[in-house]
Amino acid sequence: MLFREIPGLEHIKSTLTRSVKNSHLAHAQLFDSPAGGGGLALALAFATYINCENKSEEDACGVCASCAKMSKLIHPDFHFIFPIATSKKIDGKTSEAFLGLWRTFLLENPYRVLPEWLDHISAENKQGNISVEEARGILRKLSVKSYEGEYKILLIWKPDIMNAASSNAILKILEEPPEKTLFLLVSDQSDKLLTTIISRAQRITVPAFSDEEVRYFLKLQQVTDTAANQIAYLCDGNLSEALKLVQDAEDDRSGWFAAWMRSCYKYDVSHLVKLADNFDVMNKEKQKGLLEYALRLFRDMLIWSHGAGELLRVPEEELTFVQNFSKTVNFDSLEKMIEEVNLAYYHMERNVRAKMVFLDLSLTVAHFFQRK
Repeated sequence: MLFREIPGLEHIKSTLTRSVKNSHLAHAQLFDSPAGGGGLALALAFATYINCENKSEEDACGVCASCAKMSKLIHPDFHFIFPIATSKKIDGKTSEAFLGLWRTFLLENPYRVLPEWLDHISAENKQGNISVEEARGILRKLSVKSYEGEYKILLIWKPDIMNAASSNAILKILEEPPEKTLFLLVSDQSDKLLTTIISRAQRITVPAFSDEEVRYFLKLQQVTDTAANQIAYLCDGNLSEALKLVQDAEDDRSGWFAAWMRSCYKYDVSHLVKLADNFDVMNKEKQKGLLEYALRLFRDMLIWSHGAGELLRVPEEELTFVQNFSKTVNFDSLEKMIEEVNLAYYHMERNVRAKMVFLDLSLTVAHFFQRK
């Protein structure tokens, strides 16, 4: 991974490269990033830059022996620790056993979230964890001198899910790190980390990607401008979510929402029943995604109703719909719609029959419209 391959975040890239050039490298650095953000990609690019044999002012060269190995995640001085779980694919109790799958997973896309990793290793519904045995094994990994690079680097992904025993084991190593060893911790839930770990690491706060950065990234994936605009609005800077939306080419949420609202406005019960039937056969993630989209648009309508349209992030294609829709419901009704969608989402997560939930939601929402 190279810095130039990551959209935006230029001020963080500059800070990282400057710390290497000035030899001001903290032995432990915490990349505090939102889910689907640039934390993991930045840590990988940073590790590549540190041991690059021909680095420039802004980036690693990408062609030296060290960069070539880092591009395949096989550098002998670069180590990983990440959550694992009982898997159908691998019989192992440490990250070492899962390295092959982990490399494939990261090389496909470095903007990943934990549920994707657990799906990738076929962990079914089990939760990932970093065991105390794994944490204690860090010293064994780092006890020898570096093979090729100047530094040995250990990247710990999702340290926030470690239990107290694992956290304390890592804390001891952070207090007395081996010479020429760097720890890169990447977390999207840093509030769950022990404060003692946070205090021993230099914190790098990574903001979510902006809509412009998401659109730029998607255009590199050959996504059309219209689709990129809508996906940037939907994903809230989460590139993992953005790539899921790209893969689901038939996921026309704006068209679905418009048809649903028109049927509610007309109180077309027969069509609402059909929509409920269609909703019932969707997978659960898509059902939840549609409800999340509805919530987002309802909230945008609230903002528009308050006369704060300049704060809206909604794409131009949907702005007209938001403006017209806002005329058909008053402020109180919009608040009630949001409450009803939240309640429907709550029931969906608790496995209430989707058709029943959606039809009940539709008939309830239909009563909130101001009809001429």
